[in-house]
Amino acid sequence: QVQLVESGGGLVETGGSVRLSCAASGSISSIVAMGWYRLAPGKQRELDASITSGGRINYADSVKGRFTISRDNAKNTVSLQMNSLKPEDTAVYYCNSLTLSKNYWGQGTQVTVSS
Repeated sequence: QVQLVESGGGLVETGGSVRLSCAASGSISSIVAMGWYRLAPGKQRELDASITSGGRINYADSVKGRFTISRDNAKNTVSLQMNSLKPEDTAVYYCNSLTLSKNYWGQGTQVTVSS
């Protein structure tokens, strides 16, 4: 089992920045990748960024150059630095951890970008 606890988020103006963090606990050694997904109203959940246990990073085209995913192995955390935010970035953001057998999700944190 993996437990994920997210922090960060909130209300920010267009062009502003927000940092999300996700603390993982439990079977940390079983995690092969972690990522951040967003769920916007009326849309399907989509991947914004991911990082594998080997350090390979992947970004959605829509966030390239604006978002940065990073991890702190000592603290078992994964963060998402979100810069140059746009109103269309408004969504609930979920931390995800992938193991060989299961996906785990955090509770989600709201990011609202005002125009």
